[in-house]
Amino acid sequence: MAAGRTEGRHDQANGLDERQPVDALKVLADGQKAAAAVVDAALVDIAAAARLAADALLSGGRLVYAGAGSSGLMAMADALELPGTYGIAHDRIVILLAGGAASLVDLAGGYEDDRDLAVSDAVSAGVDAKDCVICVSASGSTPYALAMAAHAKERGARVVAMANNPGAPLFEGADVSILLQTPPEVISGSTRMGAGTAQKIAFNLFSTLVGIHLGHVHDGHMVNLKADNIKLKGRACRIVSDISGVGLEEAERLLARSGGSVKAAVLLAAGAEDAGAAQAALERSGQSLRRALNSIG
Repeated sequence: MAAGRTEGRHDQANGLDERQPVDALKVLADGQKAAAAVVDAALVDIAAAARLAADALLSGGRLVYAGAGSSGLMAMADALELPGTYGIAHDRIVILLAGGAASLVDLAGGYEDDRDLAVSDAVSAGVDAKDCVICVSASGSTPYALAMAAHAKERGARVVAMANNPGAPLFEGADVSILLQTPPEVISGSTRMGAGTAQKIAFNLFSTLVGIHLGHVHDGHMVNLKADNIKLKGRACRIVSDISGVGLEEAERLLARSGGSVKAAVLLAAGAEDAGAAQAALERSGQSLRRALNSIG
């Protein structure tokens, strides 16, 4: 494989190991900042990817995250947060990390070269035309990611490709390509650093916009969160209170009436007859709390 920018040499790398610790950290920190800055150039493509993903979920499909190594871990971190943050059902989010559970113990490099493993993983997951598959690879030439994207495309799925090298093979045939053109790593080839930082930011933006498209964000609140611990139950009460204007005790009572649904509790505060009526208003509004509130008002 030809070396891309992710394998290049950083102009501040020489003598890094001889610098004073704080000076070395300054070079590393500057590398992280430079990596973060490239995300701005990809916002249009991130927005297009989020629209594809939301449409797949709204149409009964799934959002499939696929990758290997550090890039796969960035994808997995984003995927794992979606059910709790936005209440998306676990069976609508699929994580295909090369090597599976074994990679969480030993992130061995061999898995990323296994094209057959990618196809096997995709077949086992039942990837099909309803799904949106986001494949990520820093180099954009990782065999696992390439095979996954090709199989998904063959099955009729929408494919989003994310990579850090321009002209990456992974972009070929993708419905949306997200180029995060990060500078060479300070530690040459260590793409868990700059490339991974840019990927993490891009994934954060992508999944948040998906949540917005699905109607799960209202004035900066995560109104479809899964409140399954003390902290999140308290947050749910504060969200209901903030949006509806009721006190925290009343918010807690409304949440009990709504079965824990923040959206329904807000609608109850706004005058919905009962939890069933609140849920019906949400279904009519496509799960948009704002539209449901307007319909009640």
